[in-house]
Amino acid sequence: MDRMKSYEAMLSLAAEMVLDEALRIYRKERIYAEIDKALDNGDVDGFRRLAEELRTI
Repeated sequence: MDRMKSYEAMLSLAAEMVLDEALRIYRKERIYAEIDKALDNGDVDGFRRLAEELRTI
């Protein structure tokens, strides 16, 4: 029984890691798109804010 609980815990951790990575990738893609819009619109402050947010990821 302990072996099964250990296996379930490992699967749960692996699933959480996959989800975290997917969310990080999605967030980066969204920020890149917003940076492109800020550059197109000449929004220097928005660009700087988004670039800083991207650095923290």
